[in-house]
Amino acid sequence: MQHKKNIALITGANKGLGFETAPELGKAGWTVLLGARNAELGRAAESKLRAEKVDARFVELDVTEHKTITSAADTIRAELGRLDALINNAGIIDKQDGPPSGASPEVIERILRTNFTGTIKVTQTMLPLLKKSGKGRIVNVSGGLGSITLHGDPNWEYAPFKLIGYCASKAALNMFTVQLAFELKAHGIAVNSVNPGYTATDLNANQGHQTVAEGAAEIVRVALQETSETGRFYETGGALPWQGKI
Repeated sequence: MQHKKNIALITGANKGLGFETAPELGKAGWTVLLGARNAELGRAAESKLRAEKVDARFVELDVTEHKTITSAADTIRAELGRLDALINNAGIIDKQDGPPSGASPEVIERILRTNFTGTIKVTQTMLPLLKKSGKGRIVNVSGGLGSITLHGDPNWEYAPFKLIGYCASKAALNMFTVQLAFELKAHGIAVNSVNPGYTATDLNANQGHQTVAEGAAEIVRVALQETSETGRFYETGGALPWQGKI
């Protein structure tokens, strides 16, 4: 039987922005699949959301482990048949990251493996399910630190944050957004990046000036928007510098 509700998969959904996005989609009538690499934390997140009447389901998914990605896709295909939205939220930062002249190449590779190539692996594996939607959308959770334009402005408030691994991973993610948007436009799948803003999460030791709810708001808006706009870099209140428009 065709699943009647819209279906979204969120990676890194057991806490932070991913977890905060889930109930908002649930309130809009969506079934939300909580991708998490830790089964105990994933099931705890599912239980909490179900107690709030959200149709939430834990799916074991580690973006750096291909076996879990393919297994998640197989489960979704067998139980639900399709995906309507993929929210690529999983990401890491590393205390050993730093300026390009001194950051460890091994640390940079680890960050890229999660934030960039992990996102590509998940997206490629889930694409057949998204193509069955007829109105699929992909939201890549990026950040202002991924804007090369802004990094070139010495007056930008976050210009001092030169973390080559993390910033490069988000810039690469933005490139992925643009190129994938071109490729999938003919299939009716919108692909956009979102900057949630400097949000208090474990990623920054809760130093961000926004609440998690404030940070998740734009992710939710872009995931739910009923337009065909694609290849954009959104943030609350507008869009970030971008090269062209698809």
